[in-house]
Amino acid sequence: MPPEDPDEVATEFTRIVDDLSYAKTFYPHSKVTRYLNAQASKIYMGIYQNRKEDRNRITEFWKYEVPLTVRKHHTVMLWVACIFIVFFVVGFYSAKNDESFLREMLGDGYVNMTEENIARGKPFGVYADGNELLMWIWIMLNNIFVAFRYFAEGIFLCFFTIISLVNEGVRLGAFEEMFFAKGLGLQSVLTVFIHGTLEISAIIIAGASGVILGKGWMFPGTGKRIDSFKQGAKDSVKILVSLVPIFIVAAFFEGFVTRYYTMPKWLSALILLSSLSFIVWYYIIYPILLRSRLQRNNQL
Repeated sequence: MPPEDPDEVATEFTRIVDDLSYAKTFYPHSKVTRYLNAQASKIYMGIYQNRKEDRNRITEFWKYEVPLTVRKHHTVMLWVACIFIVFFVVGFYSAKNDESFLREMLGDGYVNMTEENIARGKPFGVYADGNELLMWIWIMLNNIFVAFRYFAEGIFLCFFTIISLVNEGVRLGAFEEMFFAKGLGLQSVLTVFIHGTLEISAIIIAGASGVILGKGWMFPGTGKRIDSFKQGAKDSVKILVSLVPIFIVAAFFEGFVTRYYTMPKWLSALILLSSLSFIVWYYIIYPILLRSRLQRNNQL
């Protein structure tokens, strides 16, 4: 008979779940167990299916799901960042000691163009070329594509993701050394990292999402490999989706702001530090604080 009030629903649900637990333990393959499971599911869906959410789903995603997922994988993200930084240094000093290495990594055409721009007194003129809107859209789509490629490469035991990160780190190191060698190191940092702070940070995190995907398959722990892989895929997709707005803003900076590289140094530094502060807060500090708070409140 259908229950007459919510208290009766709660009582029935508790009793049927208790019976289901007993049946699954001693009679896991019986028809009674399947029947109880169906009844419990029916009551559960009746309670929760049409329940009004307490919080907006999108707000919950950005405020809780992404930070908690990031916190869960902080160790992976740290190792990926360390790999990138190490090979950035390798690229920087390799280019410093061997000009052919610089040309091999960046291409003769790009190096020659940059040297011509430096000679003309416009070292970062490449950012001032082209239509701002088209540049923004093209860079945004390209960076999002690169991030999704890093993610997809993770399925191949993380190998190709790590190789891509190594190459990116070496290229960036060689690129920066090209300006440091000309005495333009500080100006390079203040110009390139107007957009590069968000862009490079997001690329590193995208690489970490690929490693998380592969790690779920390679190291399943005590559970089933397929279940570990599914969870890794779910976590890595959440992290990857969180990077899309960052790539949009980074591309906007590169298309509309970096071209004005002659702006006051304090303004460049302000944009750079604001971007860095956001990355550090949302992907490092806030996830730690959020998880600690929820654990104190016994909500995890």
